Amino acid sequence: MTTTAPGAGFRSLGQPVARRIATRAAEAGLLGRTFLLHGPPGAGKDAFLDDLLALVFCAAADADRPCNACRGCRDARARSHPDLVIGSPAVWRESRGTGESIVAAARRWLLDAAGAPIVADRRVVVIERADAASEHIQNALLKVLEEPTPRHTFVLVAAEPTRLLPTIRSRCQPLRIGPVPRDELAAHLVDVERLPRDYADAIARISGGLAGTATALAREQEQLKWRHRTQEELLALLRRGRADRFAAVRDLIDGAVGLAGAAPAPADDEEDAPATRTPASVQREAATLVVEAWIALARDLLVAAAGRPDLAPGIELGEGIPEAAAGLRPAQLLAVLHRLEEIHAGLRENASPRLSLEAAMLTWPSLAPAS
Repeated sequence: MTTTAPGAGFRSLGQPVARRIATRAAEAGLLGRTFLLHGPPGAGKDAFLDDLLALVFCAAADADRPCNACRGCRDARARSHPDLVIGSPAVWRESRGTGESIVAAARRWLLDAAGAPIVADRRVVVIERADAASEHIQNALLKVLEEPTPRHTFVLVAAEPTRLLPTIRSRCQPLRIGPVPRDELAAHLVDVERLPRDYADAIARISGGLAGTATALAREQEQLKWRHRTQEELLALLRRGRADRFAAVRDLIDGAVGLAGAAPAPADDEEDAPATRTPASVQREAATLVVEAWIALARDLLVAAAGRPDLAPGIELGEGIPEAAAGLRPAQLLAVLHRLEEIHAGLRENASPRLSLEAAMLTWPSLAPAS
């Protein structure tokens, strides 16, 4: 008799504890519960969610689940299964009727989502970015979770689970998605993404072991180039005044808009500007990407300022990091990191993209101009 590792049919990378919890729940017939899938942005939560959905909907009786061959697995991974319902604060906002509040739209959606399954044993209700939901919406969700049925599985996806109500968290089985060991991640990038070993090693370091970030960088070289350009601009702004820093905010946002899913906004004096202006949600996502690159740079500067530039993950992309760090104090950089993390959280709560980056510029320390 042969044995296989827990979650042998999973396609996501790493996460042995989360795999073990999910597969044991499946073996014990305990998939009719609420899971809290959480981890930092870029950790690979979407990939693990695909595995979890395939596990729930897998129709194979005598094979290791998920089998990845049956109709249930295929439809689950394609997010097209008739018993799969996916919502989020953004979905509820966009689905509002005339005069309807987002809270009312969320309650209506939750009522519809709680319907009976169509073809499978249970219906799966996924709520993405659940931690971005307001307290009123979370209270509405709590009422649904307080009366669970064996024919429903709820999956809450969150980057910051502490922003969920404690009463919601207490009703969830947590599945934490975290960094993957860098050697394992680099080997995956070589074997699956077909990257040269040195390039794979660099991306594994830059991504901090986050599989989702690493895969995106491997598949979208433009994103890696954008990150390099953005961090170079931020390093240059260490030696520039406030006016130059504020003027750079729009360029930084526009430079990330393509990665956030849209073309840059037109100039204010273009005739068609009102019709083609980048949606606020896309600008906010672009600003979020900038802040995430900024946080990574600040962490690299902090490590270098502490005397270990060789341990800075992004050193391969930032030739100016050791030089800049020599003129900065660790206490300054810790304050910057704290502020950037606050701004990052604010953007997730619909803060103004431009004002958020301007606030970050006020915290960014100053170096003497290069002679």
